[in-house]
Amino acid sequence: MKNRVKLSSIVLFIAVCIFSSCEKEKNNEPDILIESEQISYNFHIRPILSDKCFACHGPDANKRESNLRLDQAESAYQALEESPGKFAIVSGEPNNSELYHRIISEDPSEQMPPPNSNLTLSDLEINLIKKWIAQGAKYEPHWAFVKPQKNVPDIQSEWAKNPIDIFIEQALKQQGLSPNPKAKPHELIKRASLDLIGLPPSPEILGRLDEFNGEIGYEQYLDYLLEQDSYGEKLAVLWMDISRYADSYGYQDDNIRSQWPYRDWVIHAFNQNLPYDQFLTWQLAGDLLPDANKEQILATAFNRNHKYTEEGGVIDEEYRVEYVLDKTNTFSKGVLGITMECAQCHDHKYDPFSQKEYFELYAFFNNSPEKGYEGDVSISKPAKTPILWIDQKDTDELLQFINHKDTTSLSVSVMGELDKSESRTTYILDRGMYDSPAEKVSPSTPASIFEFPEEFEKNRLGLANWTTHPDNPLTARVFVNLIWQEIFGMGIVKSAGDFGMQGDLPTHPELLDWLAVDFMENGWDIKRLLKLILSSATYQQSAKITKEHLEKDPDNLYLARAPRLRLTAEHIQDLILASSGLLHHEIGGPSVKPYQPAGIWESASSGRGELATYIQDNGKDLYRRGLYNFIKLTVPPPKAIIFDSSNRDRCELSRGRTNTPLQALVMMNDPMILEASRVMAAQVFDKEQTVEEALDQAFKRILCRSMSSEEKQLISSYYQDQLDRFTDNPEEIFPTLNIGEYPLREQDLKPQVAALMQVIVSLYNLEETITKI
Repeated sequence: MKNRVKLSSIVLFIAVCIFSSCEKEKNNEPDILIESEQISYNFHIRPILSDKCFACHGPDANKRESNLRLDQAESAYQALEESPGKFAIVSGEPNNSELYHRIISEDPSEQMPPPNSNLTLSDLEINLIKKWIAQGAKYEPHWAFVKPQKNVPDIQSEWAKNPIDIFIEQALKQQGLSPNPKAKPHELIKRASLDLIGLPPSPEILGRLDEFNGEIGYEQYLDYLLEQDSYGEKLAVLWMDISRYADSYGYQDDNIRSQWPYRDWVIHAFNQNLPYDQFLTWQLAGDLLPDANKEQILATAFNRNHKYTEEGGVIDEEYRVEYVLDKTNTFSKGVLGITMECAQCHDHKYDPFSQKEYFELYAFFNNSPEKGYEGDVSISKPAKTPILWIDQKDTDELLQFINHKDTTSLSVSVMGELDKSESRTTYILDRGMYDSPAEKVSPSTPASIFEFPEEFEKNRLGLANWTTHPDNPLTARVFVNLIWQEIFGMGIVKSAGDFGMQGDLPTHPELLDWLAVDFMENGWDIKRLLKLILSSATYQQSAKITKEHLEKDPDNLYLARAPRLRLTAEHIQDLILASSGLLHHEIGGPSVKPYQPAGIWESASSGRGELATYIQDNGKDLYRRGLYNFIKLTVPPPKAIIFDSSNRDRCELSRGRTNTPLQALVMMNDPMILEASRVMAAQVFDKEQTVEEALDQAFKRILCRSMSSEEKQLISSYYQDQLDRFTDNPEEIFPTLNIGEYPLREQDLKPQVAALMQVIVSLYNLEETITKI
């Protein structure tokens, strides 16, 4: 016991020494920063004030103390009302600045932030503020509200393949890091395929690896991927999250809706490479374009994907207002990347958006003939007013991209505009309540972002023109950041839906600006943007992690290596179906209902309507891409939710990436995965002559590479164990293989197929299988 106590004391002593050393090291770095660097309001000071001061001294007039705003220079420089002759900030003089005295004070009656706020400033934060004041206390407009500039660092680089790499290399040098070597050809080919089409490369493509060793071959491969129909399906998953697409209306009855032609349009628009400015304009105001056609009107379904109630007894105006609020919030978050919804009930506490500006933006969406309540579930239509009707002539001509197999008309909820004689008056709603109108407002946009030009009409088309105007500082930045997030797992701005004061600062601000301007200068071309990123040396690095990476940049913020990212829920399904040969490549059409545990829908249903009971689809519909899985808002697909899919009840720009035991249970027991494994096992034995060849082929189809000698020995040993098991217990063969609806052939009921199926299930459960490396 004494020895154990003595050992514990030694361990504790060592831990304290290490901790103290780390603290000393951590504190030394900021001292160097303070001694050497010009302090920036945007990147050093504003985040401190925003976290610790703006709640009481920020934009929200209702919460402001002492009539002092620290978010505006003119207010911060003024004499204090409660202390005549004193100033919160005196430029160049921290010792005469009341702000500095308050943050270093130990007197509880003077100390800021006040002790009861449970907020404190670190020594580093205090020193930063002191030096900033000493340097002149220069305020800057919020970085995201300043028009981006296209400047490339003037450095020479042997590593860089395009301007992206110049920015990345400069930041790496500042962090004392160097880029990784280039990824191996098979890694790069798999990575690009997963990023651009969401599917693994076929064995035929892998067999031509040598052709892609040169830059020309790789560029050609990217062009090939960008021309596949699967490209539009891959990118559509992101936009379905943003547009909150679902196949039901939500709320209690949660009946079926028919918005899927809008999803078909999104896939088509991406495949046709519709410029992003047009892509947005059609969705915001396609119905207001001169001589608008049905495709442009269909695009406005973007605004109508929110939840609807079908319950009797609700107040029509209450829900109509709720729908307009949703449109406003989706636009501001999904397109502008700002948390405008925070200003619905009061002035924004952190960003320069007033409640008045919120309802001025709301006014653009407030003139639709949409209703709050349109009848109960028993008499409801698949679409709500206003409705676009699509007939067979439309799908034969203009709307050929809509996958509609019969001659019945389709109905889609879209936007419409009231005549001027019927137009609604918009009011600020007190506390955001539908029945508390206050001051009257007209359509407009937040002045802090970009003044609404007088020549633009004050309707949704004018809003679309404002949104895509070259002087708008947000739209292009937000979208290129989303694409960066799609590729690298995290945007240059981590908080993809919040470019405001409380959002994350960009890790590479100059790169973000360069990408945004370049994107606009080149016609808002999405395919070109993706190819630019995938052609960079940054993208083509190996994902190998070193000790130095973990010490200096554990989160890979500066991209000294390619990221290792688990695939999204939809693309895990896609990879398994594609590699097994089960994937049905049909594009578009109504959503499908794959395998799902029994009773889930029924336990969360009102018992009324078409979706009261889950009726599983059959045949080829079981093997569609994850994009087409039916989404019921009150009960989203359980497997997808386990893998962090959006539940689609609101606009989402980013998904989490958790790692839970439930995910492992899905990968080991899901009927689709087991079925795919036994189908692949049978297919491989049909083609290959020997067990060794069969194992090699299965491994290559799933992992997209050849086995190492160690892996081959391990997998062969496992196969032999399973073969012995089924040979000794033939009664287990049928129950093992009898999974899923794909026909089970009599000739496959043998130990070899069952054993190989178990090997394939294990391969699907490898981290490498469902991770983009």
